[in-house]
Amino acid sequence: MTNIEIPLGKKRTKAYRFFEMLPAMLSYGTILMLIALSFLSPLLAAIYLLILIITLLVKAVGIAAHTIAGHRRLKQAMKIDWHERLGQLENPDASYQTEAANAEKEYSTKVHLRNLERLAANPERFPKPSSVYNAVIVATYNESYEVLQPTIQSLADTTYDNKHLIVVLAYEERGGEATKQTAKRLAKEYAGTFKAFHLVEHPANMPNEVIGKGANITYAGFFLKEWAKKQGISYSDVIVTTLDSDNRPHPTYFNYVTYEYIVHENRKRYSYQPVSLFLNNIWDAPAPMRVIATGNSFWNIISAMRPQILRNFASHSQPMDALVEMNFWSTKTIVEDGHQYWRSYFHFDGNYAVMPIYVPIYQDAVLSDTYMKTLKAQFIQLRRWAYGASDIPYVATKVISRRRQVPFWAGFTRLVRLIDSHVTWASLALIVAFGGWIPLLINQEAARDIAAHQLPVIVGNIQRFAMIGLFITIFLSLQILPPRPERYKRRHSVFMVLQWVLMPVISIVYNSMAAFNAQTHLFLGKYLDKFDVTEKATHQSVARARKAKSKDDHADESTQ
Repeated sequence: MTNIEIPLGKKRTKAYRFFEMLPAMLSYGTILMLIALSFLSPLLAAIYLLILIITLLVKAVGIAAHTIAGHRRLKQAMKIDWHERLGQLENPDASYQTEAANAEKEYSTKVHLRNLERLAANPERFPKPSSVYNAVIVATYNESYEVLQPTIQSLADTTYDNKHLIVVLAYEERGGEATKQTAKRLAKEYAGTFKAFHLVEHPANMPNEVIGKGANITYAGFFLKEWAKKQGISYSDVIVTTLDSDNRPHPTYFNYVTYEYIVHENRKRYSYQPVSLFLNNIWDAPAPMRVIATGNSFWNIISAMRPQILRNFASHSQPMDALVEMNFWSTKTIVEDGHQYWRSYFHFDGNYAVMPIYVPIYQDAVLSDTYMKTLKAQFIQLRRWAYGASDIPYVATKVISRRRQVPFWAGFTRLVRLIDSHVTWASLALIVAFGGWIPLLINQEAARDIAAHQLPVIVGNIQRFAMIGLFITIFLSLQILPPRPERYKRRHSVFMVLQWVLMPVISIVYNSMAAFNAQTHLFLGKYLDKFDVTEKATHQSVARARKAKSKDDHADESTQ
C-alpha cells in the first residue's frame, strides 16, 4: 500500500526539498525573466509578455463562460427536491414507474430516471437511504456561541432526516474553559435533536501533529470510528462531512450527497464537494473583504464546473470506510482540506475523483472586531490557502518515481496544473498591472522600439476586454447576495457595486503577496506549522468591541 504521509524533518529528500523550492523559483522567475529580457531585447520582452497576457485572456474567457454556467447550475440544483428524490431510491422500481409516467423533459429528471432504472435492475448493489447515516464533524477552536449556534441550528433545519444525522462538535483543549462551556451549552440545547450529538475535546500538545484543524478533526474521526463500531453501524453506511464553525449547509445538502453516494457504485473512491459561498456576513464585512469573499465564492462556482481540476476545499464529504483506511486526514499540514485530495488520489492509486455538489455551504467573509485586525486576518487566511503549494513536492515525488502507483501521464498532468495554479496565483496580477511598462522603464532603447513602445497600449486594450468577465461577476454577485439586513439603509447596496474598483489593488496586495509569502516560506524552509485560525466576529461582537473602545477613549479623555 502507498505511504500517503507527508515526510517531515530528515525524511525530506533532496528531491522533495527541490520541489518545495520550485513554486517560488518559477513565480519569481516569471517576473525576473521579463526584467532580464527587457535588458537584452525589448522585442523579446514584448513577445514574452504578450504570450503571458494572451494565455491569461484565454483563461479569462473560459472563466467567464464557466461563471455563467455554474451560476445557472447552482440555481437549478437548489430548486430540486433532493429529499423527495432520495426517498424514491428506497423503492426504485415503484418510483421509476411513477416518475416515468409523469416525467418532465428536463435533463436532471432524465438523469434521475436512469438512476432509478439502474437501481431497480440491480437493487443488491446499492444501499438503501434508510441504511445510510451522515456524520458531521464541526471543528472549533475558540469561537463564540454566537458563531457556533447558527451552524448547529442549520444542521437541525435541513430537509434530511435528523435521526440519521450524527453531529460531533470537535473543540480544542487549547481553546480554554470558555470553549468547553460553549460546547456543553450547545450539547444541552440540542439533546435529542439528532441521532447523536457528541462533544470531542482534542488534547493540546499531542506528538507528531501541527497545530491545526486536521489534527482536531482526525481525533474526532477516530472517536466516531469507535462509536460506529459499538453501535453496529458499518463504516460503508456513513458519510462524513467536515464543517468549520461558521459553515451552514444548504437545507438539501445531506439529501443531495446521500443521493449521489447511493447511485454511484464506485462510491468509496469519491469525495463530495459543495460550493463554498462566503456570504453569511457579507453585508457586515469591510469592502476589501467583500470583494475577496465574492471573488472566492465565484471561483468555487467555476471550479464545480470543471470536475477534472476540482479539489477538496474547506467543507467536504467522504465515505467513512475510505477515511478509516487512510487514518482520516493529515495531522502534519495546515492545509488538510486540499491535501486530502492528494492523500485520497494516491491511496486509491489514481482511481479517485471529487464529485461536485451543486448546492452551497455558506461561510463567513473575514471579519474581526476592528478594521485593522480584519485586514491582517484576511492576509493570513489567504496565505494559509496559498500554502497549498506545499503539496507540490508531495505530488511530484510520488509521480516522478519508479515506485509510483498511479498512471504517469494522469499524475503528471495533475502536477503541472497544480504548479501552474500556484505560479499564476502569485505572479500574473503583477505582470498584468506593471508588465507593459517594465521594458520602457528598464531599457532606454525600448523607447525607440515600436513593439515595446506600444506594449502598454496593447496590454491596456487586452485588460479592457478582460473587464467583461468582471462585469459578469458584478452582475451575478448582486443576484446571489443574501437579503440586505434592516440595519443597513438602501444606499448601502450601492457600495456593493462601487467596491469593485478595489479589485486591482486587492489582487496585488492580497492574492499575489499572500502567494509569494507562502512560497517564500517554502523556499527558505521556514515552514508554516501552525494553523492560524481566522477570527470569526459577528455584527454583535463588533458592536460590543466598538462600544467598549468608545468607553475606554472617553475614560482616557476624562483623566486628561
